[in-house]
Amino acid sequence: MEDLVSGKPAARGRHRAETVTERDQPVTFRDVFAIHEYRAIYSSLLVNWLGDYLSKAAITVLVYQQTESVLLTAAAFGVSFLPWIIGGTLLSALAERYPYRRVLIIADLSRMVPIALLLVPNTPIWVMLVLVFVASLGTPPTQAARSALLPQLVGREKLPTAIAVNQTTTQAVQVVGYLAGATIATAISPRVALSVDVLTFALSAAFIARGVRPRPPAQARGQRTHLLHESGEGFRLVFGRRVLRDIALMVFVLSAFSIAPEGLAAAWAAEGTSDPAARGLNQGLIMAASPIGFVVGGLVITRLTGSSTRNRLIRPFAVLSCLALVPAAFGPPMLVVVALVTLSGVAIGGLTPTLNGKFVLMLPHGYRARAFGVIQAGMQLSQFAGVMITGVLADLFWLPLVVGLTALAGTAVMGYLSARWPSDHAFATAVEEAAATMPPADEPAPPAPPPVVPAPATPVEQAPGATTSVTSERPAAAGRMDG
Repeated sequence: MEDLVSGKPAARGRHRAETVTERDQPVTFRDVFAIHEYRAIYSSLLVNWLGDYLSKAAITVLVYQQTESVLLTAAAFGVSFLPWIIGGTLLSALAERYPYRRVLIIADLSRMVPIALLLVPNTPIWVMLVLVFVASLGTPPTQAARSALLPQLVGREKLPTAIAVNQTTTQAVQVVGYLAGATIATAISPRVALSVDVLTFALSAAFIARGVRPRPPAQARGQRTHLLHESGEGFRLVFGRRVLRDIALMVFVLSAFSIAPEGLAAAWAAEGTSDPAARGLNQGLIMAASPIGFVVGGLVITRLTGSSTRNRLIRPFAVLSCLALVPAAFGPPMLVVVALVTLSGVAIGGLTPTLNGKFVLMLPHGYRARAFGVIQAGMQLSQFAGVMITGVLADLFWLPLVVGLTALAGTAVMGYLSARWPSDHAFATAVEEAAATMPPADEPAPPAPPPVVPAPATPVEQAPGATTSVTSERPAAAGRMDG
């Protein structure tokens, strides 16, 4: 293959030697933040997520204050997930048609309008739900465009570190945003928190406009067909290649089996005490434990280990993410429960940036946003299914036992996926071939080739759209594959 920077043929032996040397050198946070464009997109992500969590907390308070209905309050919270479930892949495919920078700016500015309309006094509840849904339509193209753009900004070696920084930041912001949003909404006014959210969209768009340079779209105009067809290509790409499919399956299983503590936190907190203050504290601790563990695991593993070590940790972390919750079946004290959920979060935080980095690097040019949409839609469905199934079971059986046995089932599935995990060579080959489809940084992008699904018997998988010449770019959360 040719050199990704110069476009000149690269000596294969030299390339492999450099890869071995570089992959064992941890990339520091300073290396990533030294990139001006990354600082811009990181700032955009930071204020964007902070505003989202502020508004979610504020909207639930606002709806509850006006209706005192738990069902409507839950609906106000859950409606923001609907765009991913009913049309996330189509909206992600839409992001592939236009420059990612433009998609990010337009999505931010368009979401300001429905959120601003929520500030109007005496707005009917059904109108509020519609406005929240309309605002949430901008989330899939935003996250897909950001994920697809990130490799172009930081390059292959720095991508896992950049993804880890993004993902751990969103987890930390989730805790801060929910606490701040609920506090502002109850102590002052929900509309104050919503006003802050409107400002965060404007700031996010400004960061992108000033800090990220224009690039051509990944998909040429003459190549466009129909969004349904283009979305289908994303599904065929992800599930048609084993290296991508295995990552997707591991992420879906992780999402389905690790969501139980968060989804059942309120009921779990009420298991051991009738004191309202204690229940509130326990619920907060359970819900915060996984994000805190994720932050710790993501930062420590990414900062202190090289990529070869992170690759070796995939299997044990995958199993540990579910195994850590199995002792919950014995009904331990609440502090032990929090420790178990935190340990699970550490494993998830140490695992997902590596999976995300591998996944993004193996995607050919022109398919990253669509593939991201497939993953995010699958994660949302997996989390929804996990919450609903464990919720139904917890109504029939002892809640700690449900959590523990569910985690045991997840451990078995993760063990199976780990046992059949593809080899490092298969991943490395897919990454190199996908890199060959990337356009040079300052040249127009060529049309994205159609995905090619290799025959199952092929020893070394061929990347879709791979070429022999360089046409010389994560992740989530709340999908945690969001870069």
